[in-house]
Amino acid sequence: MNLPQRPRRNRKSQSIRNLTQENHVTVDDLILPLFLTEGKNKKTEINSMPGIFRYSTDLLLKEIESCLKLNINSFCIFPSINNKLKNKNASEGLNLKGLYPSAIKLIKQHFPEAIVMTDVAMDPYSSDGHDGLVKNGKILNDETVEILCEMALVHAYAGADIIGPSDMMDGRVGAIRNALDKKGFTEVSIMSYTAKYASAFYGPFRDALDSAPKFGNKKTYQMNPANVKEALIEAELDTFEGADFLMVKPALSYMDVIKQLSDNFSLPIAAYNVSGEYAMVKAASAKGWIDGPSVRDEILLSLKRAGASIILSYFAKEFAMSKK
Repeated sequence: MNLPQRPRRNRKSQSIRNLTQENHVTVDDLILPLFLTEGKNKKTEINSMPGIFRYSTDLLLKEIESCLKLNINSFCIFPSINNKLKNKNASEGLNLKGLYPSAIKLIKQHFPEAIVMTDVAMDPYSSDGHDGLVKNGKILNDETVEILCEMALVHAYAGADIIGPSDMMDGRVGAIRNALDKKGFTEVSIMSYTAKYASAFYGPFRDALDSAPKFGNKKTYQMNPANVKEALIEAELDTFEGADFLMVKPALSYMDVIKQLSDNFSLPIAAYNVSGEYAMVKAASAKGWIDGPSVRDEILLSLKRAGASIILSYFAKEFAMSKK
């Protein structure tokens, strides 16, 4: 055959494939989500997320130390709050001496080099299980934003590097940015959950935090999975309001959204490889139906290829260990 181009020449050996590889995932691209729980010397595996645990603060510090040795430097901490502390106003989320800010403070004291991202939303502390304040069965936007601003300040005082508003209330990025700046926290970053979809992939996460809504669903504030253009509106607003990073959540079923945001905005784009995506790989791998590590690496690479420069993933530690 008289072929002027033979693309297979660039695939003929591993060294050539490495030389011509367009996208690479490194440990530096990853943020590891970690779950915090009350108590001491406590480590409890999450049934729906094999290999992922809730840690008491003392063991969370040890886990972070082990991750830093693997060059994982960024962590997103999520608190599992005792149901006795939950109420309609999520007041425990504003407790400067509560479990969450106390743990953040200790992490930064022990490991100042670690990047700590926090979750700003009412659902971990709400007796209603919603991301916002509930009144007469409706989630109130503006009243919720006021609470979120106070919560963000609690996290900033504790030493958070990045604030992650995950609630999807309108205007919360600008309000939080203004609240932080007024108190002198101009260097605290905001990673907005810009395009957070009302997804069925969050189930294991809600098991981990016991934060499922007690009634209805989250469709009046989280995005419709059918929409892409709406994500561009959200991204434009978040950029204007002062976000430092734009996140898409979930990741795998929304790579087109990641690509759209990457193509249209200059801010770094993050993708959250969520609990359901993790659990599916683990379940199929346990059955022997797939090669789990290879699928893990392919997923992370596909998110990078789609345009994510930052990936939040429960696979982060496994991936880092595989590179040692």
